Amino acid sequence: MVIGDGRAFLEKSKTLYDLIIYALPDSLTLVSGQSSLRLESYLFTKEAILAVKSHLKPQGVFTMYNYYREQWLVERFANTLLQAFHHTPCIDTFGAKNHLLAVLTISNSMTALQCPTLWIPVTNQFTMPSTDNHPFVYLKQNHIPALYLLTLLFVLITSAGAIKIMGGSYRAISHYLDLFFMGAAFLLLETKSIINFALYFGTTWFVNALVFFGILSTVYLSIEVTSRVKLRHMNLLYGILLMTLFAAWIVPEGWLLALSAPSRFIAATTLAFSPIFVANLIFAERFRDTLNSTDAFGANLIGAILGGLLEYTSLVMGYHGLLILAGVLYTIAILIMPASRDRLVSS
Repeated sequence: MVIGDGRAFLEKSKTLYDLIIYALPDSLTLVSGQSSLRLESYLFTKEAILAVKSHLKPQGVFTMYNYYREQWLVERFANTLLQAFHHTPCIDTFGAKNHLLAVLTISNSMTALQCPTLWIPVTNQFTMPSTDNHPFVYLKQNHIPALYLLTLLFVLITSAGAIKIMGGSYRAISHYLDLFFMGAAFLLLETKSIINFALYFGTTWFVNALVFFGILSTVYLSIEVTSRVKLRHMNLLYGILLMTLFAAWIVPEGWLLALSAPSRFIAATTLAFSPIFVANLIFAERFRDTLNSTDAFGANLIGAILGGLLEYTSLVMGYHGLLILAGVLYTIAILIMPASRDRLVSS
C-alpha cells in the first residue's frame, strides 16, 4: 500500500499494471488560498490519462467511476479518454436514465474488454479535456464565474476602503506605483511556483510547505545580497529577470516530469526560484532608496492584493499565462521606476 498523491506516484513508478482504477477521487477540497485547484485536479488532465495509458500492460484496463453530479463532467472525462487512447471508452450507468452515476472503462486493446455500451457524445454537453496548464476539471468553460467576479470586486473595494479607514493616503502610495506593480507580479510568481510543485511532486501540504520555505529563503538571500553589494544596473537585472521568466515559460512541464526525482527537484527549483530571486534583488535595491518605508511597503502590499485577484485570470488563460502577466507587470514597474528621484530629494 502506498499513501500519497496519485499523479506523483504514476510519474515515479515504472511498473506496468493489469488494472488501474480511479475510485471516487473527488475530494471537493481546495489546495490552498493561493490556487483554484482541487486535490484531485491533476489526476484528470489529458496528460495524466496519458500517464495512466503508459502504465498499462498491452491487455491492461483502466476504469474510473463516480457520481459525477453534472452530465457535462461525464462528457469531459469520456472525451479525455477518447483523445488519450484514440478510441471510444465503454460506459456503464447501471440502467439509470441520466449518466451521473457512471463507470468509464478503456484499454489499449479493445479485445481486452467486453463492452456492452460505448460512450456516445452528447453534443450540447460536449466539453474539451482539462490539461496540466488548465487543470480546472470542474470549470465547464474557460471563464471567471460571476460569483468569483463579485467576490473579487468586494475584496478590491474593501481593500481600497481599508486604506482610508487606517489613515492611509492614496497620494502617498501613488509615489510608489512601481512597488505596487512589483507586489502584484510577485504574488503571481508565488502562485505559479505552488502550482508547478504540486504537479511535479504531488498535491500535498508538505510540498506546499517546502515551496513557501523556498520562497522565503530566496527572499532572505536576495536581501542579504543587496545589503552587501550595491546593484546599480537595474536594466541589467530587469533583462535577467525577463530571461528567467522566459525560461520558466518555454520549458514544458512534460520535460521535467520525465526527469528522475532529484533532477526534477533541481530543475524545478531553478526555474521557479530564479525569477523570484532576481525580482527581489530589484525590489530590495529599490526599497532601500525610498524616503518613506511605510508608504512604500503599503504600496507593495496593496499590489500583492491585486496580484491575488489577478491569479484568477488563470481560469481563462491557464497557469502558464501568469508568467506572461508577471512579465508585463514587472515591465511596467521598471518603466515607471524613479531611478534617482528619491536620492535627489533626500540629498
